[in-house]
Amino acid sequence: MAQLKLLPLLLMVHSIFCTMGTVEPSFARRSRNRAYLEASCRSTRYPALCVQCLSGYANKTVLQSPQELAQLALSVSLNKALYTRAYLLKVARELKKMKAKEYQMVQDCTQQIDNGIDQLSQSIKELRRLNQEEAFSDQSFWHISNVETWVSAALTDATTCVDQFPVRNLSKLKATIKGKVLNMVQVTSNALALFHRYAASYGAGAAKKP
Repeated sequence: MAQLKLLPLLLMVHSIFCTMGTVEPSFARRSRNRAYLEASCRSTRYPALCVQCLSGYANKTVLQSPQELAQLALSVSLNKALYTRAYLLKVARELKKMKAKEYQMVQDCTQQIDNGIDQLSQSIKELRRLNQEEAFSDQSFWHISNVETWVSAALTDATTCVDQFPVRNLSKLKATIKGKVLNMVQVTSNALALFHRYAASYGAGAAKKP
């Protein structure tokens, strides 16, 4: 009888430990993700921004390989480009109504970001094709080259937009535009660096296979 009375208590204790068991791995996973992310971001040009942009996503998924990190970084870069384009389109509409002289410059910049969005989208699709390769081959080199070419082109287009703005004496609007596009440039630069890291590890890993 005493054993029966102890049963609910034992079940409750077991439930507590099970709950703790499910929380701990989640915390441990976030810690591992964070450590891996910080180590990987050291290879980028803007490591602090790299960690800042990717850490929120890293808490929701497993990041334990250059492949996963490169895929995530390119997706974040694409999202940043989409956000930047939406802002530029809004500004362009307002400037057009005002017949402001800055309209054409913003319009040109929007076109460059549009090109970058297409190129980043293509690079993400190409990376998925690379990930589906069963063995390292000449086709793999082709996929890697395509991703590098498209991300580099997106970076060049966004940089061209930034270069239209002088270093000094910017109006508030121009400074805001430059800041948003420059942020996209830096995020894309980091994504390219992380992809280079993945491409190097992919080739090295494939070379070891029999």
